[in-house]
Amino acid sequence: MQVRVLAAIIRKEEDIYVAECPEVGTVSQGYTIEEALENLKEATELYLEEFPIPDVPHPLLTTFEVAINV
Repeated sequence: MQVRVLAAIIRKEEDIYVAECPEVGTVSQGYTIEEALENLKEATELYLEEFPIPDVPHPLLTTFEVAINV
């Protein structure tokens, strides 16, 4: 068994947290951050059983500013 570290993006939507893995495209949710992340892990492991991904580097995550007229 190989262990791979993947990225997770978590955002709050109303009363749930939505977690997404950008490298694979899997998405899941939960009522807590921990639950959303655990559900994402399970969904990603199931997905990778059918669709293995090649060994590629992590995506670059950064931030940027935009001007908004308020």
